[in-house]
Amino acid sequence: MGLRAMRYVARKVVLFLITLWAAITLNFILPRLMPGSPVDAALAKLASSGQPITNAERRAVEIQLGVPHTSVITQYWDYWTSIVHLNFGTSYSFPSETVAQTIGKAAPWTLALVGVTTIFAFIIGTLLGVYAGWRRGKAADTSVTLGATFFAAFPPFWLGLLLLYVFAFTYGWFPIKGGYNPGETPNLSLSFLTSAVYHSVIPALTLAITSLSGWVFGMRNNMINTLGEDYVTFAEANGLRTRTVALLYAARNALLPNVTAFGLSLGAVVGGSVLVEGVFSYPGLGNLLYIAVVNHDFPLMQALFLVITVAMLVAIFIVDLLYVRLDPRVRQ
Repeated sequence: MGLRAMRYVARKVVLFLITLWAAITLNFILPRLMPGSPVDAALAKLASSGQPITNAERRAVEIQLGVPHTSVITQYWDYWTSIVHLNFGTSYSFPSETVAQTIGKAAPWTLALVGVTTIFAFIIGTLLGVYAGWRRGKAADTSVTLGATFFAAFPPFWLGLLLLYVFAFTYGWFPIKGGYNPGETPNLSLSFLTSAVYHSVIPALTLAITSLSGWVFGMRNNMINTLGEDYVTFAEANGLRTRTVALLYAARNALLPNVTAFGLSLGAVVGGSVLVEGVFSYPGLGNLLYIAVVNHDFPLMQALFLVITVAMLVAIFIVDLLYVRLDPRVRQ
């Protein structure tokens, strides 16, 4: 690694640390700017059941939910201390579990569903984009772009509801909601894994269809721009095979912008898909985030936002480091 590349990496490390500090600080501030409080939400539920609300009742709920009464500066210091010790407190929505335990239970579901779907959509979408770009202006290009345009018009939650209505409600081929059969305990047995895969088919199909178009359009546009470069024309003039020119010359260089987008997509995987997981009541991080927002669950919200933010920053940082290898201009 040359001196210029080392300076590039050092700048990225410093930028990563500064951005991480700013993100954690904003993560601490934003939930406290939201209207309402978890105490008010809990008392509203008690009031709707006919139970009288007194000051003593409010104080008991505050103690039960662990609502802080210290200054903001003290809370900020305690927040950093808890991050260092990976202690995020107790969830207001799931008082029998710590926040770390709650997130730990939901994370594998999101990583398996959204992560695998994102990788699959990236590979298929990129290959289709390479094919459409290489065959630009022809029937193959028109077919791919029209299909991608058609599916790009579907909002994920709308497509999820449509697939749910057709394949689950009308024909009964798939379950309507959940991540596994009721009554089963999550484990690594064949029965449970089969049930989990069966429940994830429609959510995965929804995410794959709606995200595929972006990879197709991005790669197609990059291919068209790359095909006009002199080195591609030179390779064609030397009589190289069409597949060799398309994959090793044009696609290899056109792939760089898609690698950046793929890194960001993998970072966003940790956040799950709030709308899609909400439609299917899928037990992932997206659905967990929705529950935390509805219940004004500050500890759970902060921990989820922190996990999502750190995942995004780490993904961007890794992509920046990969560019040292992928793009020779960075090493110059």
